[in-house]
Amino acid sequence: MSGFTPDEKLRLEQLRALRRQWLKDQELSPREPVLPRQKTLSGFWENFLQTDSIWRRFTRPYGIVEKKPKIFPGDKILETGEVIPPMKVCDIHDYH
Repeated sequence: MSGFTPDEKLRLEQLRALRRQWLKDQELSPREPVLPRQKTLSGFWENFLQTDSIWRRFTRPYGIVEKKPKIFPGDKILETGEVIPPMKVCDIHDYH
């Protein structure tokens, strides 16, 4: 009694067939892509750089900046009426 029973033989044949099918399914055909296709950025940049693109409608131009005027000694602050005092002269020599 060294052989397999007919049920065991049938089961082993089915397992072999399933393994072979699984291995065959794991192989890639030449037409099947290995990695997902990368989307190119050219379409994005074309839409992004248009003058009427949506992001331009909701952003303000940061290149236009209003500067505060410089304050010098003797100037008067309009809101408080305070006069900026003169700068103190330092006794330290101006060595570099």
